[in-house]
Amino acid sequence: MRHQRIAKKFGRKPAHRKALMSSLVTNLILHSSIQTTLAKAKQARRDAEKIVTVARKGTLAARRLAASRLQSPEAVQKLFDSIVPQMDGRNGGYTRILKIGQRRSDGSEMCFLQWVEKLSAVAPAEAAAPTTETTA
Repeated sequence: MRHQRIAKKFGRKPAHRKALMSSLVTNLILHSSIQTTLAKAKQARRDAEKIVTVARKGTLAARRLAASRLQSPEAVQKLFDSIVPQMDGRNGGYTRILKIGQRRSDGSEMCFLQWVEKLSAVAPAEAAAPTTETTA
């Protein structure tokens, strides 16, 4: 029985599953947004939030831990240089999942996984823009 087992297996062996999640998180860091299935996004969200929480410490040990879990040195550098400063002041909830419908081939629920601060930086600029109302 799978009592209190949170992680999905995705029909893969443990090493393949670990590589898949590492790849998803690395690409999320490098590209700020990825398109994947809903189940994979939910699992990748957990891993991404944990890696950001570790990276917020900013220590050498945190950088080495991030480097061991990510597949690219560029991803580690971008995580520490641009993503962590954006997330300063947030106590979690660094990512969002936007559902985009079903995949045509097999009907899997597809979604975008992206950082929360990506759209938040755009929203205040739109809110600050003056609106023109015409009265008839």
